[in-house]
Amino acid sequence: MRHTVLVVDDDPAVLDVVVDMLEELGCEVVSAHSGAEALDRLRQNQKISILITDINMPGMDGHELAELARRRRPALKILQLSGREPRRDGLPMIRKPFSFEELVEVMQRTTGVC
Repeated sequence: MRHTVLVVDDDPAVLDVVVDMLEELGCEVVSAHSGAEALDRLRQNQKISILITDINMPGMDGHELAELARRRRPALKILQLSGREPRRDGLPMIRKPFSFEELVEVMQRTTGVC
């Protein structure tokens, strides 16, 4: 089964790298540059089953996005990305920068994908 992953990061370079990694893993990928844009994508695309979001973003941060997304879709699997923020709310997190292998391991462990 091909998973649809929504990736959210305000840094276009990071977003491109993560999208490329996930596509290499065989995922269908949808991207957004902000929390508000991500919520729109979730409303528009019912196939999204995994949310990967940066924590530090202007406006709506990744913690708030995760909370709002989970309210709308309780079964949504969520993985947070950060270079400096502490983990919160028991959600899995991967520290930036990370390698392809690290992403694969975290995806397998937290979402069952790969």
